[in-house]
Amino acid sequence: QVQVVESGGGSVQAGDSLRLSCAASGRSASIVTMGWFRQAAGKEREFVAAVTVTGYTYYGDVMKGRITISRDNSKNTAYLQMNTLEPEDSAVYYCVVDQVDKLLAGTGRNWGRGTQVTVSS
Repeated sequence: QVQVVESGGGSVQAGDSLRLSCAASGRSASIVTMGWFRQAAGKEREFVAAVTVTGYTYYGDVMKGRITISRDNSKNTAYLQMNTLEPEDSAVYYCVVDQVDKLLAGTGRNWGRGTQVTVSS
């Protein structure tokens, strides 16, 4: 079992930046892929980005070019740097931790509770 806790969300203006953090703890926390999904009200969940333990990154289409995912293995923490935020980026952002194939398929087993990001125009 891996525990996942997100932080860093908040309310910002369009054009601003935010950095989300995801801390994983527990058994196997250091050997899994960490990633982010988001879900806006009334919409389906979308894949944002993921990073493997070796630093290989995957990006979805939703925020491509405006985000960077990274991780600090010494802290079992992943970061999502989001730039030039738009109102359409408003959503709950969830961190998920699991083997890469499960994570990318959206069937990851270890999810955080989410952190709200609200972008005003």
